[in-house]
Amino acid sequence: MTIAIGSDHRGYPHKEALKAHLAARGHEVVDCGCDGPASADYPDHALRAAELVGRGEAEAGILICGSGIGMSIAANKVTGIRASLCCDPEAATVTRQHNDSNVLCLGGDRTTPDEALAIADSYLAASFEGGRHARRVDKITGYEAQHHQSRG
Repeated sequence: MTIAIGSDHRGYPHKEALKAHLAARGHEVVDCGCDGPASADYPDHALRAAELVGRGEAEAGILICGSGIGMSIAANKVTGIRASLCCDPEAATVTRQHNDSNVLCLGGDRTTPDEALAIADSYLAASFEGGRHARRVDKITGYEAQHHQSRG
C-alpha cells in the first residue's frame, strides 16, 4: 500500500518512527514533510499528503501535529478526504470500518511514538464494511460533490 505521511515539528519524531515501521511492513511511504524538528506549518504538509490521497496516488494518509486537530481540519478541506483524528487503536479500526476514512490523524503531544505505531497498524489492518455505513458515507460525499459544484 502507498501511504502519504506528513507532520509538523511536533509530530516529526512520530513521523520518522512511522516511516521506518511502515516501510518494514512492506508499504511504500511518501514523505510529504516536514524535514526536521524546526518549526513547520502543519497545513503545508497536511494538504500535500491529502492531495496525494485525493488524487489516488496514495491509498491512505497519516498526518501528525501536536494535537492532531489542525492536520484533520486541513486534510478535510481536500475533496474526497475523510480524515479522522484517532487516539487509540479501537477508534482507528472503527473509522475505517464505518467512515471509510482514508487519512489517519494523530496528536504527537497526546500519543507516544509506540502508541502511534499501534494506532496506525489497527487503522491499516481495517477495511470499510459497506452496508448501512456506505449509505452514510454516500451522504457525505454527495454533499461534498454538490457543494463543490455549486461553488464551481
